[in-house]
Amino acid sequence: MTDLVGRRAESAAVEDLLARAREGRSGALVVRGEAGIGKTAVLAHARDTGDRWGFRVGSLTGVQSEAQFAFAGLHQLCGLLLDRVEVLPEPQQAALEVAFGLRGGPAPDRFLVGLAVLNLLAEVAEERGLLCLVDDAQWLDPASAQVLAFVSRRVAAERLALMFAVRDCEEGDLLPFSGIPDLRLAPLGETDARALLTAAVRTPLDDAVRDRIVAEARGNPLALLELPRSAQPARLAGGFELPDALDVPHRIEASFQRRSSSLPAETQLFLLVAAAEPTGEMALLSRATESLGIASDAHAPAEAAGLLELGTQVRFRHPLVRSAVYRAAHAADRRRAHGALAGATDPAVDPDRRAWHRAQAVLGVDEAAAADLERSAARARARGGSAAAAAFLQRAVELTPDPADRARRALEAAQAKHEAGASDVALDLLAAAATGPVDDLQAARMALLRAQIAFHTTRGGDVPGLLLDAAETLALLDPALARETYLHALDAAIHAGRLARGRGLPEAAKAAHHAPPPSGPPGPADLLLDGLATRFTDGFEASVPTLQRALAALTDRDSPAGDGDRRWLWLACHVAAMLWDDEALYSVACRGVRLAREAGALATLPAALNGVTYVLVLRGEVARAAELAAEEATITEATGAPPLLNARLMLSAWGGRERETVELYATMVEEATERGESTKIDLAHAMLATLHNGLGNYPDALAAATPPCEHDVAFSSLALPELVEAASRAGQPERAAAAADLLERRARASATPYGLGLAAYARALVSSGPAAEKHYREAIERLRGCRIAAYLARAHLVYGEWLRRERRRHEAREQLRTAHEMLKAMGADAFAERAARELRATGEHPRSRTEQPTDALTAQELHIARFVATGATSREIGAQLFLSPRTIEAHLRNIFRKLGITSRRQLKELQLP
Repeated sequence: MTDLVGRRAESAAVEDLLARAREGRSGALVVRGEAGIGKTAVLAHARDTGDRWGFRVGSLTGVQSEAQFAFAGLHQLCGLLLDRVEVLPEPQQAALEVAFGLRGGPAPDRFLVGLAVLNLLAEVAEERGLLCLVDDAQWLDPASAQVLAFVSRRVAAERLALMFAVRDCEEGDLLPFSGIPDLRLAPLGETDARALLTAAVRTPLDDAVRDRIVAEARGNPLALLELPRSAQPARLAGGFELPDALDVPHRIEASFQRRSSSLPAETQLFLLVAAAEPTGEMALLSRATESLGIASDAHAPAEAAGLLELGTQVRFRHPLVRSAVYRAAHAADRRRAHGALAGATDPAVDPDRRAWHRAQAVLGVDEAAAADLERSAARARARGGSAAAAAFLQRAVELTPDPADRARRALEAAQAKHEAGASDVALDLLAAAATGPVDDLQAARMALLRAQIAFHTTRGGDVPGLLLDAAETLALLDPALARETYLHALDAAIHAGRLARGRGLPEAAKAAHHAPPPSGPPGPADLLLDGLATRFTDGFEASVPTLQRALAALTDRDSPAGDGDRRWLWLACHVAAMLWDDEALYSVACRGVRLAREAGALATLPAALNGVTYVLVLRGEVARAAELAAEEATITEATGAPPLLNARLMLSAWGGRERETVELYATMVEEATERGESTKIDLAHAMLATLHNGLGNYPDALAAATPPCEHDVAFSSLALPELVEAASRAGQPERAAAAADLLERRARASATPYGLGLAAYARALVSSGPAAEKHYREAIERLRGCRIAAYLARAHLVYGEWLRRERRRHEAREQLRTAHEMLKAMGADAFAERAARELRATGEHPRSRTEQPTDALTAQELHIARFVATGATSREIGAQLFLSPRTIEAHLRNIFRKLGITSRRQLKELQLP
């Protein structure tokens, strides 16, 4: 292929990708570069290579006018594979069919659609390998782009390769393809450029002309192929000049424009209709051109000029031909073309494209067209296409003649843009809505949306005040929405903490007390609102009964946990931790993970996994906690989301890894400060205090534990026991006693074994003589009655240290031996070393931990091994971990090899940590 002259390295990269896919080591590649640089040629080479090697090849081309149709690109790629959809688990099958409009149902989570596509492609690839080619990916609709990026990051052991050609432009920069290997196409060198020009132009060229073409083309292959074609033959013999000083892609596009403008008028109109119709469907194009009176053979001159090909579909020679034709046309001609396409599109089969073409045909305003677009937006939203809904509504706003309807649609468009992550455009639409007549409820909803956008984009300190303003306005207009907004304001105020500007947590709690009462029996969200308002106005003890009722409602297995309640599960985790209710904490956190997995909600699953990881660390199940932290990191990488550091910081701090903890702490504090999230700063301080207490750096531990206890918002319950231990060991008994008193008062109000155990632990540290021993024994007994093994082990440790100081070496050894074994087993190495030092001081050498076969497994492999041990199939495990069954099987082979076993039955018989 002449277009690949000088692309030896690129050809090798393509062949390497396909070779790995043929061996079951799937992967993805993003080919980047300016227009005409050879991306399409590289994909064509991949297609030819795939055909030779026996791959099935699927392809799609992004079209700029298609970007508002949710999952349009994905449907184009998967349409011919849908006969295999029955192999998918029902939730994935349903998600894919709803996304493609093949069945009704609730809008699917985008990442559940991604898992369905991953498994569908993996199933097809199983037969003979599958190569998926995406040209002009910068013009994919956002839903398709996100799903395909997710699939590209999750492929591992399939005979599957994905390639994306992305043009250098603003749209290309916004694609969610970070982390996928890149192949950037550079301009051809002079030797290769001359070789390509010689192969493409059969007419003899003067040396001066050849030099001029090579210089002006700047190594762009399409320029070298196209610019000579647009020149008059006489100019190729001498005096060739380019028409302007535009950059190379624009020169190429201008060349296509000149070539098309020289065609007969009827052919130009045919080209314009074809350029405005992105699906390439011949029957539709024929109906549209016939309605315009265009002759059936009008396309012939365009084909002869090499601008397009007609077969079962219409194909332009290059995407720049389409854009050149469309942009060069007069606005009136574009409207005629879209009008013809709207008339030729069956409203029963494709109402959304018909509505879109109809809208493009309008000059001025048109209520009927705007109403059609509004209905299309509703259908797009039902399929999970927020970006598509926003595009339809935004155009509907422009077409709406009535100011009140225009304001209403602008508000809906702003909401959809916010849901799609386009916050700047959402704010512009809110400004447009504000210019029209709006009623009080619409004005309140606008204020609420502004506050929600601010919370989403900045978590800034002024967000609680904005939400409170909206809640107070809504109180008389929509009491239910007002209560939800008050809870959101409390949530934002807790996040902001001391970094709030203006109205913060005290004001939010006080205002929430005046929220309108619920219309019926209070649900979990109502109880959370009332309980948190009480917590930050009347004090901890007064809030406990209401907050415990909220937790009971959220942990009720018979509760349906609708979307409203589901959104507050993570806030309930904070409440459970605040009350030292480890059972509720574990139950709520696990429920959040289960519901996120069932819904395929990868956007919320990482935060839910963080919650469970937090509990598992405190329960001493550090290996399982590390597995979930690894899963969370893998998912955030696959979805392109920023990593969550909470779980990793907690694991590192309890593990006693000083350098890692300090680095994570610094990063977390810097990011949280920038975003105005005081809560995360408090968590980072609490974890730093845990690290230093483990290492015996008590003054540093005291300094770290002090801020979260002083701020007393979300993580004071975690920091209080650290402060008591640090202060008691750092020679500040008054501070230790004051903190122990506070901890005890709150623990008695909560009345949980975990809280009462910590209270006894703290009281022992600030006591002496028989009283201290009584409290140490009580702490061990209480903590034994709950699942918080980490503090139980530390209770044995501090009791053993106290016994050794009392010169009761024999009894000290028993406590220290227990502490050392527990702490070492759970990976709390710094605390374990503290116990080891104390044991050696009693004259006993601590036993080393016996290595286990499972030590060789990675966290992810151990995670998969646990699933297998429960009897789960590879397909079931893949659905849980958002991986394909073939990838699970590949991991399982590694697990068997490392453990020296050969079957799932043997794995079930192993004692996993």
